Amino acid sequence: MRIYSSQTHAKATFEPIEPGRVRMYVCGPTVYDNIHIGNARTFISFDVIRRWLIASGYEVTFAQNLTDVDDKIINRANEQGRTSEDVAREFSDRFIDIMRRANVLDPDVRPRATGEIGSMIGMIKSLIEQGHAYAAKNGDVYFAVRSDEGYGSVSGRRIDDLMVGARIEENEDKRDPLDFALWKAAKPGEPSWPSPWGQGRPGWHTECAAMVHRYLGVPIDIHGGGSDLAFPHHENECAQASCAWHEGFANIWMHTGMLLVDGEKMSKSLGNFFTLEEVLEKHSAAALRLLMAQTHYRSPLDFSWERLEGAESSLARIGGTADNLRWAANHATGAADPELAAGLAAAIEAARTEFRTQMDDDFNTAGAVAALFTLITEANTYLERAAGAVDAAVATDCADAIASLFATLGIELPERVSVLPRELVDVAARLVGFTGEDVDAAASAVLEARAAARAAKDWTRADAIRDELTAIGLAVEDTAAGSRIKRA
Repeated sequence: MRIYSSQTHAKATFEPIEPGRVRMYVCGPTVYDNIHIGNARTFISFDVIRRWLIASGYEVTFAQNLTDVDDKIINRANEQGRTSEDVAREFSDRFIDIMRRANVLDPDVRPRATGEIGSMIGMIKSLIEQGHAYAAKNGDVYFAVRSDEGYGSVSGRRIDDLMVGARIEENEDKRDPLDFALWKAAKPGEPSWPSPWGQGRPGWHTECAAMVHRYLGVPIDIHGGGSDLAFPHHENECAQASCAWHEGFANIWMHTGMLLVDGEKMSKSLGNFFTLEEVLEKHSAAALRLLMAQTHYRSPLDFSWERLEGAESSLARIGGTADNLRWAANHATGAADPELAAGLAAAIEAARTEFRTQMDDDFNTAGAVAALFTLITEANTYLERAAGAVDAAVATDCADAIASLFATLGIELPERVSVLPRELVDVAARLVGFTGEDVDAAASAVLEARAAARAAKDWTRADAIRDELTAIGLAVEDTAAGSRIKRA
């Protein structure tokens, strides 16, 4: 497995710090609003990465924070006449819910900033004692950027370059304009905690370093987030951790590419700003994940409703192929052609191999999905050429391979079209006097009645059967292996 590090700008063979174990941290949201699809792109991408590491046999410990104290939360609370605790609690719950709806696995550890104040204060005290931070007269505490010889290593920026043309807020309490706040003195009406420097709250860059150290230990294998976090957030995290504990911070830094909407940067002013909740109200999580998987996580992703609708259609076709394979295996007639079966078996093995090769190459989901689409084409060709005489074992293996490999990406295929609703029993009773309770038996009775009507050229009755099925979302499909009722 090779992984690209945005710190070194190169791929390298992945060698975890502890054999067989991966410690991974991804920055979570500041919980003051619903997350947008740009945020979702990052969280879904790292969910796929985590899933593949697990599928590859690693024991993964995954941590992700919730920033539940921040200027944005305080401002939103003031706008709404609420407490910042109420705002943070509401949007924390919403975030957790929408991530589950997007089929994103819960982290193993989900610390909240307000629950980690003691760890942050301990880290800040250590930085002051080592000369990497200082307390200002106004009660703030700042990190001394120039005290860290490695500052700039994560983002590739040089300190002197940062000063050129930089718009840095004037602050007479700082010793250097580049220094950043580790602790902010309390202001009236804001949440605060006691500290050696007076009442206050942590700075945004402070929490992740302290949480990583407490829950995962340093250094960790992988630290991730959106590309917008590389500087200053990840740079400042790394500086604090490196200077506090002198053990390094993260061996690999990973960042997702920007999400565009119809080729433009997402912006409320352009009217192309969408929350994840809005998207999942209109489309399935599986379709969204398929759309995102078709672009490498480091590349810009162009989102559009048309592309998402296309992914939804692709998903239906994929699910239909898997279901057709299973149905054909269960209704095979005649002797299977061994040459055709061997060809499909070879295609299954080739797809599995290519899927792994692509995923092991810096989690190239685009290449992995392409391998699966090739297999689906091969499977459809096999079903057409084999007619009803399929090799049941090979057809079933192909269906399982398609479903399981997509599931590895967190993409769940649509409900099998051959799983029929209980309403079909009532339709069969009404149409043909069926008296049983078995759905499959009811389907057989309806198909026999349809076949008899068509044989007798009783098109009125055949149409009535079709209309009754359509009314409950079903249709008849005529295949080489016979007719079947499926979900429309």
